[in-house]
Amino acid sequence: MERDAVREGMRCLVTGATGYIGGRLVPELLAAGHQVRCMARSPERLRDHPWARDAEVVRGDVTDAASVARAMEGVDVAYYLVHALGTGKDFEETDRRAARTFAEQARVAGVRRIVYLGGLTPAGVPEHALSPHLRSRAEVGRIMLDSPVPATVLRAAVIIGSGSASFEMLRYLTERLPVMVTPSWVRTRIQPVAVRDVLRALVGSALMPPDVDRTFDLGGPDVLTYRDMMVRYAQMAGLPRRVILPVPVLTPTLSSHWVGLVTPVPSSIARPLTESLRHEVVCREHDIARYVPDPPGHPIGFDEAVRLALRRVRDARVTTRWSSASVPGAPSDPLPTDPDWAGGSLYSDHRELVVDASPEALWRVVEGIGGENGWYSFPLAWAVRGWLDRLVGGVGLRRGRRDASRLRVGDSLDFWRVEEIEPGRLLRLRAEMRVPGLAWLEMRVLTGPDGRTRYRQRALFHPRGLLGHAYWWGVSPFHSIVFGGMARNIARAAAGAPEPAADHAARP
Repeated sequence: MERDAVREGMRCLVTGATGYIGGRLVPELLAAGHQVRCMARSPERLRDHPWARDAEVVRGDVTDAASVARAMEGVDVAYYLVHALGTGKDFEETDRRAARTFAEQARVAGVRRIVYLGGLTPAGVPEHALSPHLRSRAEVGRIMLDSPVPATVLRAAVIIGSGSASFEMLRYLTERLPVMVTPSWVRTRIQPVAVRDVLRALVGSALMPPDVDRTFDLGGPDVLTYRDMMVRYAQMAGLPRRVILPVPVLTPTLSSHWVGLVTPVPSSIARPLTESLRHEVVCREHDIARYVPDPPGHPIGFDEAVRLALRRVRDARVTTRWSSASVPGAPSDPLPTDPDWAGGSLYSDHRELVVDASPEALWRVVEGIGGENGWYSFPLAWAVRGWLDRLVGGVGLRRGRRDASRLRVGDSLDFWRVEEIEPGRLLRLRAEMRVPGLAWLEMRVLTGPDGRTRYRQRALFHPRGLLGHAYWWGVSPFHSIVFGGMARNIARAAAGAPEPAADHAARP
């Protein structure tokens, strides 16, 4: 690798920047002096990230060769951090096609290195016997290594960090169930790794010598069973000792539904994670240290990784979460009132109230909606809707919030996602629950001609087929309670809240 390129930093392409690892890798690469270009299907979702102004963002999809080719122009190192987990029965074929497209376009563009983060596979288990999730990860890694472009394929098992799907699953199972009947996979040996060590390896891989073209196992110093991890988590979190009773009768499907009911992780994501846990995943080497030396205190042990993650959760400093990535199959259609909307049936519910509070106080309530604060109306109805959504494979209400008081475009918010936010003025949410159509909830803070604060709320629904129309008319009798109550209670909460600081609505 040329000396000048190393001194000035590499030009790095990051795919999956809207996801958990990708969203954390970008600022790490920038801090290391590299130039970063992010490729995303929805670039606007990266707009509010603290590093957005320092990175280039382009629109693209890893299954579209033309957009990948454009994104690869002038790139030295290409990070592949996407996968089709949970997109349906054909996710392995989607992963295969996307990986081949990415590897081929990297070759054409003259990229110096591909870096891929995959899953740690068990020793001695043939690929066909692996879970579909691990099998697909292994195949993608092989595709990258078969490319003429030198590749670094990093393989990690359970990643421990604030907001990771594995950590959230561990956290909620342990905190919510003092006594639990668990699947037999709680006895499986695992070598977890701290997210900080994963990021360190990813950043360091950019500067590997050209002759390095291989896989590297990533793991911390501890080899534990899942039961051990739950016991030690309880100790680190200051919880009473948990009683864990493994049973052999829970199938992967039942296990995923069990995890989906207890934790915020939906069964569509929990199933591949739990299927993978039936395999023992322990590192067979630590050769990454030859090229990315371990600094003092690294790799980080399990207890310290949990302590760091819990501190970030308690301090509300979770930068990305497992739910940062879009729900597979979530709609991306334009808002029905946008100029480019194609028409069709559209139902709406409008509410507007005068609020006896300052616009800043009202905005604080609006931006704090959801999660632990709830939805300001008929909690039972919201809870039932969340449970029904989870029963049909949706995300339900348990995703909560990334930050207790601040939102940004792309954040998941229970079974919504933030589609647009104008601080102090507008919050627009797009529904990601299972409904026969497209749904939005929009909240505005206005100042009327009389100088008084006004709250304007509207719910929009674009039905698909007869079932969509039936759905709207079936729930419309409850709108006055749900949406009307929401508007009134938000207004009351703003009127009763202490006045925020003058710059509260400003972004840091």
